[in-house]
Formats: sequence, structure tokens, C-alpha cells
Amino acid sequence: MIGTRTQGLDGLFRPRSVAVVGASRRPGKIGRQIVANLVAGGFQGPVYPVNPKAEVVLSVPSYASVKAIPAPVDLAVLVVPPDAVLQVAEECGRKGVKGLVVITAGFREIGGVGIEREEKLRAIAARHGMRVIGPNCMGIVNTQPEFACNASFSAAQPLPGSVAMVSQSGALGEAILADAAQAGLGVAMFASVGNRVDVTAADLVAYWGDDDHVEVILLYLETVGEPQEFVQVARAVSRKKPIIAVKSGRSDAGAMAASSHTGSIAGADVAADTLLQQCGVLRVDNFRDMFALAQALLRQPPPRGGRMAVVTNAGGPGILATDAIVGLGMTMSTLAPPTAKALRKLLPPEASAGNPIDLIASADGARYRAALRLVARDPGIDGLVVLFVSPIMIDAAAVAQAIVDETRGLSKPVLACVMGRQRGDEALRILQQAGIPVFRYPEDAATTLRLMWRRFRWLERRPVKVPALRVDKAAAARVFRVHRGGGWLPAAAAEAVLGAYGIPFAASRRVRGAGEAVAAAHKLGYPVVVKAEAAGLLHKSEHRAVRTGLRSGDEVFATAQDLLDRLGAKFGDVTLQVQAHAEGHREVLVGMTRDPRFGPLYAAGLGGVQVEVLRDVALRIGPLDGRDPVEMFAGLKGAALLGPFRGAPAADVGAGVDALLRLQKLAEDWPQILEVEVNPFILAGAGRRSAAVDARLRVAGR
Repeated sequence: MIGTRTQGLDGLFRPRSVAVVGASRRPGKIGRQIVANLVAGGFQGPVYPVNPKAEVVLSVPSYASVKAIPAPVDLAVLVVPPDAVLQVAEECGRKGVKGLVVITAGFREIGGVGIEREEKLRAIAARHGMRVIGPNCMGIVNTQPEFACNASFSAAQPLPGSVAMVSQSGALGEAILADAAQAGLGVAMFASVGNRVDVTAADLVAYWGDDDHVEVILLYLETVGEPQEFVQVARAVSRKKPIIAVKSGRSDAGAMAASSHTGSIAGADVAADTLLQQCGVLRVDNFRDMFALAQALLRQPPPRGGRMAVVTNAGGPGILATDAIVGLGMTMSTLAPPTAKALRKLLPPEASAGNPIDLIASADGARYRAALRLVARDPGIDGLVVLFVSPIMIDAAAVAQAIVDETRGLSKPVLACVMGRQRGDEALRILQQAGIPVFRYPEDAATTLRLMWRRFRWLERRPVKVPALRVDKAAAARVFRVHRGGGWLPAAAAEAVLGAYGIPFAASRRVRGAGEAVAAAHKLGYPVVVKAEAAGLLHKSEHRAVRTGLRSGDEVFATAQDLLDRLGAKFGDVTLQVQAHAEGHREVLVGMTRDPRFGPLYAAGLGGVQVEVLRDVALRIGPLDGRDPVEMFAGLKGAALLGPFRGAPAADVGAGVDALLRLQKLAEDWPQILEVEVNPFILAGAGRRSAAVDARLRVAGR
């Protein structure tokens, strides 16, 4: 499937001839800028301006129409009014044009007639086999000398290089190209995709994944418009080369309307972030981080672990770097005893031979050289950050040369932060020419290291097959036949469905009166829990509809009567569930919500009533492999709470892993399930019975 996505894209990025329809002679006009960029950018083939009112545009002969061009045209760039686009596109198709770049706006983004116009454009392109970038875009660029083609209206001239970039925003595309050039990042190809009537980010990722000239792929995404296709392509390409993304739109007010904890936590941006991580795409917050990470991945090896070291001549920046490294989930390496001993002999008494290694302000190139010769080769260090804040008497260029000489050929990344005065610009040039990324602040270097390490771990990860699960699909089918309407199933029906798929529940009985509740409690054995159930009563704790630890018939009777009287007035028909006290000692949540764009989104986290406050929940987009649930529980901030502490044994996390995989099986077998959540699921100790004590399940209407 990936191969079919790239068909015809050479006609866009490697054309032999280009027509600019709507070329203009007037300065400041987009049609004029595109012709100028094609000529100035070194395009090797003929450029055909199309303007029926001009004989020449920028000293290039102009034509009245595409059909009037006396030679074949591979690529046509359309800069005509929106109501003329369809006619010109049809003319291009009949001419045999292979690719269109539609700069013109006035399509889907305006609604109404624009949507209809865009659908007709899609149909014309499909009928003639043309690939289309846009509409409503800035254009495309290829800087490779043999295919140089700047078919955009960007005022910035990108530097040639080995990075490919795609932007969903035309306005931001201009800034991206300008900032990349300022950062010294060379671009092999660039595309502003606009409304994506045909060519999508997934198409371009697949195309660049097979291009040997492209080493790193950068994305600016406003939406992941085709999630399933993007997942398939990005997972494959990320194995070959890094993909870095800035994804806008982090807020998600819509999640507030969800009824389950899983649904309220799993907002649109959380789903997008999860999808990108699972595909191996490295998400960053801004373009500065994107360009820095791209430079580092191009020029430095990845860290093979999270043990980092900092060499500095100033305590403050060293502390900032240390705080950032530890705060981002890495560790400060403990130096090997021989390294620490040699450093103590080398450094002045006021210096620190610990990590961070503080060479103090008097450190010159010679001291940096001697210290780095020891530290850089310490086998317990996976990555190195070298900081230099230059006093006026220290030669920054000499320090930079020492850093380059003593870290050359290392199999671990070296990042630098230079705030020098004396020959500071020369120091930056020395480091950058040697392939050592230079940062203004130590926190930025730490962020880059973390993302480099994340990529290494993703590449090392291998999926584990999901074990075979025995389920009773027929029993679940019987429940769904009875409850054919949409919405939340009654609690007893939800438990029956989940029980059919092997998720254990604490023993319970459902009754309608206080006396029946006492009888049920005697049969189950004390202590017990009593809960009220009614249509619309989803979050029981909010209505004080759950009482735990009841140890006598009198307590059960009084509780049952209070729940029936108080909640009956509010919810109408109320029933009671009397439940045996679960023997476990840790509460977790497992759940699934079916996102309309991304598909099933699975959650595992610390459970109970505080889940939306703590928000300590790990998410994955399905399908899960056998390793995913294990990683989800291990990745929780409160994962240590599931281990042994204060005399209590470790919780049986394996029971939670099994429950989540069974939820996945349920969601796969019954696509009408929109949300399902087991919370709390009480984890017992190893060898004992874990059990769910509450669950909810929502289905689509038929």
C-alpha cells in the first residue's frame, strides 16, 4: 500500500518542465514570485508562464493557455481565481500534465461552494491521473541540483541539505523555511499541502522514506487527517529515518463532555500525541526544538541509555542542565572510580569531580581538553553535555577546539552550550562544522538528548504477540440482543458482558429492598459494600451512592434504606447491589474509548474516584501488542505504588495486563461498543484473586 501512495509524485518534485498558470508581471504578485523562484532556483527545464494578457514574464515568453504551450508539461502551478481553477485543471489533464500545485484558496476552508469546488477538483485529478498538492497552499521545493525546482512563492531561499519538510499551513511554511535557513538546516524537499485534496502528509512521508537524499523528515501538522494511513506509513518509515513533528492544537474542550473517566482523559490531542509516539514520530513543542533535534540526529549518534554527564565551567548552568536531565526522566551518570580519581588529581581543589563536573571559571582549553579526555570515554556515560560560559580572559575558540578534538569518533552524543565572549562566534563555527549541535540554554540540550534517547528505545523495541484468550462471545451476544438500544448498559448487563470475556468481578447480589440487602449480605459474608443503581447514575461517588466496610445487618439495613429514600427521589427506580469486599489492596483503571478518527484508544492507570484529578493514566491506540499493557502500567507516575511498600506485597499487575488485553478482544469483537471502563479493578497480591468492583459500557444505537 505504501508504494501506491508515492505513485506520480516524481511529476511534482522532479518535473522536466513547469507551467505557472496565472503568472504575473506585477511586482508583489504571487504569480510573479513563483516564476522568479523557479528561474533563480536553478530549474534545469523550461518554465512556461501562462498569462493571456502578457507576451513575456520576467524575460520568459508567456502563453495564453496551457494548451497553447507547444511542448509537454510535467508540473502546473495554478495561481488563478478560484472559479477558474476547475477549467484550468481540466485543461491540464487533457494536456497530459502529471502534477498540479494549486496555490489558490477558496475551497473547503470557506465551506459551501468551496466544498463542492474541491470535490470537483478531486474528481478531475483522479480522472486524468494527476497528483495534486493543495489547494490553498504555498507550493513545493526541491533543492537537489539535478532536480532543483522552487515552485513556491516563498521569499526565503532554503539551503540545500538532507531534510524534507511538510507544512499543513501555507503561512507558517514561509516562516519554517526562513527559520530553517537561519538555523543552518539544509532542506532537500519541502511541501505546503494546504487542504490535501490528494497528496497528504502520509503520502509525502512514504515518498521521502524511499529517497536516499532525505535523512530526516519534519512535519508541521494541524490535524492527522488520515490516521490509519498515517500510522501504517509512519511506523514503517520511522524504522529507516527519524520523523519529527510539531503538532498544533493541544487544547480539547470536547473531552469535558465525555461520561467515562477514560473518555474525559483521552482528548483529541492526547489521542494524537499517543498515535505519534506509537509510530515512532518525535513530537516537539516548537520549531526551535524541531530544528535542534534534526541537527542532532543528522550529526550525532543516539544515546544507548539514559545516563548523562555534564562538564561545565559555571555552577549555575551545570545545575540547570542537571535539573533538566533528571526532570526529563534521564539520570546523571555515576563516574567510574578510575575516572573520578583521575579528575580529582587533574582539577583544582575548588573544582568538582562529581557529576556535573565543574571545572570552575578559570578553565581554559587545556583544562577542558584534559577533563574531556577522561569523561568522554567513561563507559558509564551514554550522552554528554559540555557547557562553556566564557570570562573575557578565556579563549572560547580554544575551548571549542578542545571539545571537538576530545569527542571525535565517540559512539555517544555530544551536545554543547556556549555562552562565550572572546572569539565566541568562532567557537560556534568550530563546533558546528564538527557536527556538534550548539544550544543557547542547557535545558534545550537536555530536551534534545531525551528525544534522541526516545528514538533509540523505539527502534530497539520489538512487539510481543498477544496470547490466545478464551472468551464466551455467545454469552455477550445474548446480552446485546436483549439491550439493543444505544447508550449505557445497565450495570448488571455490563458486568455480564465483561464477565463473558474473562474479567472477574467481586461476588455480588442485586436486590430491591433493605431486607433483601441484609439477606444478601449474610450470604456473601461480611464486610460488604452496598451501592445504588439507577438509570443516569454513572458516577456513584458524586451522589454518595456507595457505602463500604459494612459489617452488620443493622448497618446494611440502614444504608440500604437511606440510598433508596434519598436517591429514589432524584433518579426514580433505584435498585441495590450488595457486593463482597474485594481482597485486593491497589485500585487501577482499564478502559477503552473509540475515537471517531483514531479508532480504539486504550487506557490503564491508577483507579478510583480521583482518576480525573490525578490523571495518572497511560494511553495507547489499538491494536495493542502483548508488551503494550506492561509498558503502560510501568510508565505510570505512580507505578511504584503497585510494588511492595510499607509491609504490603506487590500488586498482581499481570491481572491488570490480562484485563486490558481482554477489553481489547471485546472491542475488536463488538465494534458497536463506544466506551468501556473497569474502575476500580482491585489488584490483589500475587497468587490471589484480583477483581473488578465497578464497570460501565456504552454502545452505539442500531
